[in-house]
Order: sequence, then C-alpha cells, then structure tokens
Amino acid sequence: MTPMSKISNYLKNNAYPLSVEIVKSVLISLNLVISEHEKQQAINMYAKLLDFLSKYITEDENNLPNALIDWSKKTALQQVESGGKISDIAVRYPPTRNVFIDLITQKSIEFGLTLKENAQIIRQVNSILDISLNERIIAFEQISEKYREETQREMAILSAPVVLIKDGVAILPLIGIMDSYRAMHISDYVVPKIAELQLQYLIADYSGILNINTHAANNLRDIAGVLQLLGIEIIVTGLRPELVQTVVHSGIDMNGIQTFAHVKQALNWINKRDI
Repeated sequence: MTPMSKISNYLKNNAYPLSVEIVKSVLISLNLVISEHEKQQAINMYAKLLDFLSKYITEDENNLPNALIDWSKKTALQQVESGGKISDIAVRYPPTRNVFIDLITQKSIEFGLTLKENAQIIRQVNSILDISLNERIIAFEQISEKYREETQREMAILSAPVVLIKDGVAILPLIGIMDSYRAMHISDYVVPKIAELQLQYLIADYSGILNINTHAANNLRDIAGVLQLLGIEIIVTGLRPELVQTVVHSGIDMNGIQTFAHVKQALNWINKRDI
C-alpha cells in the first residue's frame, strides 16, 4: 500500500473521531461556545469533508466531485433554516484550514509521504475547503433571497386585505410599513379584487401603518386615481400627523377625498349619504 493510500484510508476510517477533535480545536481557536446540537452538526459536517478528502486525495484539484457542491448547498440551506448568519459560515473556515493542514502534515510525516505528496494533499484540502466555502456562501445568499422574497410576498398579502362591510362598501386596512413593493402589490393584486366587488365606497384605513415613504405614497395616489376612474369613491381614515406630512411632502392632492379620523366616522358618513 502506498503512503498516499495509507493516509487516504486513515482519513476514511477515522473521519468521525478526527472530526470530534477538529470541532474541539476550531471552537477553542474561535473562543466559541455552542449547543450540543450545533456541535453534533459541526462534527457531522467535518466528517463529510474528511470523507470527501479521503476519496479524492489523489485526484486533480480541478476534478473534485459534484457531490461536494451538492453537499455544500445542502448545508447552506440548513444554515438558513436554523436562522444562522453568513458570517457563521465564513468565520470557521480559516481555523478549519489550519487544523486540516496540521493534521495532514502530521500524518504525512507518520506515513512517510514526500514533500511533493504532502503539498498535493494540502492543495486538495485547500480546494475542497475553497469550493465548500464558495458554494455555501452563494447558496446561502440565493436561499436567503428566496426566503426574503417569499416573506415579502406573504407580508404584502397580509398588509392589505380587502374587507367587505356590506354591498358596495369595503375597507382596505393598510398594515405595517408601506414601501414601494407593497404599493405595487396593491396595484397588481388588490385593485383587481376591488374592481370585482363592484364597490361604491372604499375606505382606505391608514391607522395600522407604521411608516410610509414618499414613493409609496405616490403609488397609493395613482392607485386611488385608478379606483376613482372605476367609479369608486375613496375615503381615507386613520392618517396620523407624521403620515400627513409624508402625504403633503409627496405633493399628493387630497382635494375631493373625504378624510376621517376613524373608520366608524367614515361609515356614519356613508350611511347618512345613502339615506
């Protein structure tokens, strides 16, 4: 058995106990204290890396397995789902690299590898760690962006429900932070629903709005214009002083739009008009 084969078999047969020691060394190096569950996840991760290294220790560094890339993406998904940060991934690679290189150097001496063979294995260690780090960061960013977009869509739906009060009258309670994305959601998805209801009055209630930017305010103005063209009378309620300032600064003309402090006042006004 060649010295390279010996070290390959050693890494394969001792992947788990070596991973326990690697995790211990990395945590000491970073002065980190993590839960037993996180520690076990880290041990399993390093065991997998050692398994990759043992299999491809004599391969060209440009010919590493797709399985390594797939595994890196999978661990990135686990990081996102557990609420981890991208820095949690990156910060552990430098000490991991040092521990791996120390281990390989020690075993290279023990198994009688030449300097060239030792350098080759260290290149493989660096290639595996570089690929793993790059793929995990890229996957983390992509998955995080996907989660962010899904959350944004869900929040947009929840932030602008249309509530039918009676025939011809509905309330659009605006909730949370009104940004351009939510204003566009209202324009693209909520307005068609409003049109289907054949309303005479729509009460846009701003009392649940935490904040609104000027661009979103202009978008809401355009939405109100579209609804008015559909023959729907827009009534605004719940405008706090700071929201009024944003509306004024955005140049929105509130002439012709009824405003009330509360939804109840708006409903009373509608009922009197319809008597």
